[in-house]
Amino acid sequence: MKKILLVLGLLLMITVPLGIYFINDKSVSESDDANEDSSTSKQIVTTSVEPVYEQNIAYNARVLSNRYEVMQNGKWQEMTIKGVNIGMAKPGLFPGEAGITKKDYTRWLKSIGDMHANAIRVYTIHPPAFYEALLEYNESHEQPIYLFHGVWLEEEPVIEQLDVYGEPTEKFQKEIKDIIDILHGNAEIEHQPGHAFGNYTANVAPYVIGWMMGIEWYPDAVNSVNEKNKGKAQYDGKYFSTKDAAPFEIWLAEQMEYAAQYEMDEYKWMRPFSFTNWVTTDLLDHPYEPSEKEDMATVNPNVIYEKNELQHVGQFANYHVYPYYPDFLNFTPEYLQYKDHRGEPNSYAAYLNDLKKAHRLPILISEFGIPASRGLTHKNPFGWNQGFVTERQQGEYLVSLYEDILQEGMLGGLVFSWQDEWFKRTWNTMDLDNPDQRPFWSNAQTNEQQFGLLSFDTLKIKVDGDISDWSGKKPMYKTKQMAMYMDSDERYLYIRMDVENTEFSNADFPLIYFNTVKGQGNSTYKDYPLLNKADFVLTIKDEENSRIEVDAYYDVFQKLYGDRLKLVPFEGMTEKNSGQFNPIEYAINKQLTIPILEKTYPFEKYETGKLRKGNGNPESPDYDSLADYEINKAEGIVEIRIPWLLLNFTDPSRLEVWSDLYENEEMTKEIIEGIEVGALLVENNTVKNRIPDKKSDLKTYTWESWTIPEYKERLKQSYYILQEKFSEIR
Repeated sequence: MKKILLVLGLLLMITVPLGIYFINDKSVSESDDANEDSSTSKQIVTTSVEPVYEQNIAYNARVLSNRYEVMQNGKWQEMTIKGVNIGMAKPGLFPGEAGITKKDYTRWLKSIGDMHANAIRVYTIHPPAFYEALLEYNESHEQPIYLFHGVWLEEEPVIEQLDVYGEPTEKFQKEIKDIIDILHGNAEIEHQPGHAFGNYTANVAPYVIGWMMGIEWYPDAVNSVNEKNKGKAQYDGKYFSTKDAAPFEIWLAEQMEYAAQYEMDEYKWMRPFSFTNWVTTDLLDHPYEPSEKEDMATVNPNVIYEKNELQHVGQFANYHVYPYYPDFLNFTPEYLQYKDHRGEPNSYAAYLNDLKKAHRLPILISEFGIPASRGLTHKNPFGWNQGFVTERQQGEYLVSLYEDILQEGMLGGLVFSWQDEWFKRTWNTMDLDNPDQRPFWSNAQTNEQQFGLLSFDTLKIKVDGDISDWSGKKPMYKTKQMAMYMDSDERYLYIRMDVENTEFSNADFPLIYFNTVKGQGNSTYKDYPLLNKADFVLTIKDEENSRIEVDAYYDVFQKLYGDRLKLVPFEGMTEKNSGQFNPIEYAINKQLTIPILEKTYPFEKYETGKLRKGNGNPESPDYDSLADYEINKAEGIVEIRIPWLLLNFTDPSRLEVWSDLYENEEMTKEIIEGIEVGALLVENNTVKNRIPDKKSDLKTYTWESWTIPEYKERLKQSYYILQEKFSEIR
């Protein structure tokens, strides 16, 4: 049986949590019959999707010229694709554990349908519950949700062997056969770690309108296959042939032939074909790309042709296209100057225009997206960044990108993604957390985890200046002048400070200090003595100068990029208690050279420890999903939320942090008891008050470790913005 390895590292087998989840602030308990659609109480007239037959072979979708059509109520109807990608993960689970329940899928499909989406895409085999939920949804709703099904290829062996022939092909074809049987409700998949399994009886074949075979191809593997098989004869099968194709493209034609042959022989069905592709292996030249890897290989859909009965359904190309990466999108002069349908410069539309002109096949943008995350990884000249984007901006940018997709003549687009995915990693944070523990907490600093329209968050404290969230909680410290409260959840450490008559300026501000690792830290911050050595200091000044800073000895950015990699001048400290605190910074880009421009761009970083004032309550009309703190001046209250990674937590579910960075040659982690915390109130640059006022009274905030995370489902602002746009598209 085939293994699907969706993440690197150990696939932890854990119990599926029987928690309470929320959508639109309505609680849904696993024990409640809360997934029943209210429309089931009345007669539903569903769309008939009976297929047509050619030479005794059924099909329900086709690609003609530059349009997608589906058979509905006995007529071919043109359909602009508008939908989402659904992954295999939810909090507390790695994808390979296939732990999404039928109630989850049912609830999600209802929300996707309410968004006016007409299609979804899955990358691999899901558990039987998915297909059952999809069939039940489509049989009980007037407008069906159609399915594009992917076929996953295990990437690790391909990268290791730089080849797709042999065992990778055998496993890929086994996967193809299993998926076809599953779609027709005729499969029994045995249990194997890292793979969905079970008895598949739901026949969803009438709702599957296209194949998306394979993965984002690894450029070195593509070139290796082409080199190893140089001179390979062009393919001429019953349903597919190639012309002027490279060996890797011939291999793809062979796999599509295998799928077409099996489904027609066994089930007398056919549907449009495509293989997954991305900008890295497109057929265009990118002379302004600084990385050779991003323009070294081509996988060309144009060289594969359908034959015989398959000509009734046709082919399409599908691409994953994001606006901020690869880097040539940000540097190509023609792209930066291209005017879109609004008359505005638009590099994303420019690329789509080039892509369209280069293809004989119609194109579906099978992934496009923007993460609503605090963490930032790539910038775009027009603001469509990979990260540090609010939920509202996420929705507005998705609508803009979708409009570009349609205006540039594509078949439509599928948003990445439906749900946030806690197990994901991002290049500039992947070395900062514990890879085996990622699904068990929500890392606001990793933008790959925040692409979804559906968020999984508790937001125990809303950070809006209203203290009702703190009801019943006792203060850690309380004096006549100050009080401090603390709380936490799977995403944030929360702090409430009660401080009256404070201006929140560079001279009048509260200062909070944190100690996590014993035996290190600074005993002073600038001219202010601290009761105990601190690893971090947080100050709430004016809106431009509020931030968290880290002891230079405990600065992971400086350790990685200054001390170890020598990519930036070293501004850390290898000696303890230096008194130096550094801004908390992340890398955005390493040094880039673009030969055609004869220009080198320096290493780029940004200060992620800078704090943003705003309203963090999703129910507020002023909601800012990037808000770090809010001030209620009338009540003298400050509410703050700190992403765990900013305090060097590698896994808050186990109270695990980075240990002493310079004690050992390799960076190590340790489990701590909690966070020792104190505060100063500064007035006119002088310490006016402190809590506590003596070292023996310092307190430690701690919490219970967890193995099953608590979370609530919440539709982001972006969902409703996209919903409005999708409602306009027929």
